[in-house]
Parts: sequence; C-alpha cells; structure tokens
Amino acid sequence: MLETLKDLCSLPGISGRENIIRDYIISKIEGYCEYSVDPLGNLIVFKKGKKTPSNVIMLDAHMDEVGMIVTGADSDGFLRFSNVGGIETDVIIGRNVRIGGNNIPGALGIKPIHLIKKSEELDIPAKDDLYIDIGAKNREEALALVSPGEEIHFESEFIGFGDGFIKSKAIDDRAGCAIMIDLIRSELEYDCCFSFSVQEEVGTRGAKVSAYSINPDYAIILETTTAADISGVKGEARVCVCGEGAAVSFMDRATVYDVSLYRKALETADKYGIKAQTKTRVAGGNDAGAIHKSRSGVKAVTLSVPTRYLHSPCCVCKYYDIVQVRNLAEALIAEFAND
Repeated sequence: MLETLKDLCSLPGISGRENIIRDYIISKIEGYCEYSVDPLGNLIVFKKGKKTPSNVIMLDAHMDEVGMIVTGADSDGFLRFSNVGGIETDVIIGRNVRIGGNNIPGALGIKPIHLIKKSEELDIPAKDDLYIDIGAKNREEALALVSPGEEIHFESEFIGFGDGFIKSKAIDDRAGCAIMIDLIRSELEYDCCFSFSVQEEVGTRGAKVSAYSINPDYAIILETTTAADISGVKGEARVCVCGEGAAVSFMDRATVYDVSLYRKALETADKYGIKAQTKTRVAGGNDAGAIHKSRSGVKAVTLSVPTRYLHSPCCVCKYYDIVQVRNLAEALIAEFAND
C-alpha cells in the first residue's frame, strides 16, 4: 500500500484532469473486480466478496488533487493562472510546479522585495500578483510551450522521515485511493462497491453522480483531514493528531453525520483493536456532503487520515494512520452488511 501511495502521489491529477490517476488505478485492480467509467470520469468498481450483504455498501475516495490551470501569458512570457480547488496563496509562493502534458517546469514568482513598499512588506501578496516563470522571453514563446487550460501541479518529492512520517503532494486524497486499491485486491467478506470519484476539490461533483449510480444504503468515505498537532495549538483546535489513528467525524461544513454511525465507527475500532480518534473541530467537507443527499438519502460515515499542511505541496501524515483507516473501513463493511 505504501508503494501504491508513492506512485499515486507522484502522478498529476487536478480536478477535471484525473485520467492519469484513473488509468493507474485500473492497472492495479484489473482482474480483481468489475469496473466501469461514467461520463464524468468516476471509476465505479464492484468487488465480489465471500457473501452477499443485505445492504449495498459504497466506499468513496476522490482522485483529484488541488492545483492550478493556465489562463494565459503576459508580454514578458510569464504565465497567469487560476486555482483549481482551495489553495492559500502563502503556501505556493516560490514553489516549483510542472505544467501540462509535456511536464514543463516552472517556478511561482512574485515581485522582488526591493520593489515592495514598506507598508506592504508583511502582507501576503494577492494571487493575481503571482506568476509562473517558465523561462520564456515573451508571450509568443510561452504560448508555444504551454496553452491556456493546461494543468499545473506541484512538484514535490515523496519522502519518508522521522518516526513513520510521509511527505508529499496530493496525499489528499491519494491515501484514500491507495486504501481502496488494497481492499479491492484483498479477499473481502462481503460484496462491496467503490467509487474513485472526480472533482471533489471543486465541489464534490463526481461523488454526487457516482452515489446516484450505485444507490447505496451505507457509504464509507475515506479521506484526509487537517491535523493541527503543531507548535502552539492546543485542545480541540488541534482537530486530530498524527499517530492516533483514524479520525472519525461527527460534523463538518457539508454533513451532520448520523450519531449512531459515528458511535458505531468508534465502537468498532475499539472492538477490533484499531486505533481511532474523534475529529474535534467542525471544519472542512468532503464527498459525504454529496453522497448523503443522494436519491432518498444515504447513511454515511467519514474516516480520515490526519494530515498536516493540507492543500499544499508538502502534506505530512503517518503511514500508521493510513493502515488504521484501512482496517476500520474493512471492519465497518462487515458491520454495515446486514445491519
């Protein structure tokens, strides 16, 4: 699963440009399941288990990552861009990126310090003041290399460090995808459906479609969520802690979770000796927001990998927590099968 995650994080796939991720996933699951691709690009999988459950169970993880998209170039050859998904400007200043199918290298540049007014020195620049330098001398040269509409993704090496930590771009939500690949390649106790969804980062669009197609009774959303277990942050503001296992949500900005499912997840973790914790802050949102409102309603639970520095080139998590999310997801499939 760790090698799969490394492969997934190394590939580009912003919202609406998930085809490379989808092709890789198909290469890993072919022969283990039945699958199809819907018109929006979701990869829908049916995995035959040892038994047929009385309930339809869906697992979901999104394939897309936050990034940017080329909008044009100025007369000096610097690229202009728009964000795809929620990215804070301060985390991209000075970062290396890759652009388009030809993987053109670029750097996020800003006005040099000697040209900034004294009153502006401590301000975070507006996104429109940033540009991408690809070494072009003018607009014509830039647009000969890169076209408007091309994907921009962060360049970030996947590395392990410290006590089981991982650093990479796109751990949100390639961690969930790696877990689902591992489950599909394993021998499950019950039949199960999986959605590798598109366009979560721009409004949970893919999951809305895949949930309608699958029409599940229960949905288990596999995600990452903010771990603010960093210097100077205390109490519930820490949200969750790396190394303390799967983070289970009771509410976020898109979903108020069924309290019985929230408790069931924590009780199941305790029952099977799986490490789990509560997500202690009402923040963020994920595909559960679309899935739980599908058709006549779906009972949903979200299990997240605690991850520092989300939506940046340097997401950080612990592999241990990914394993705990995987094990809790498998246990909940059995719990929901005939509930």
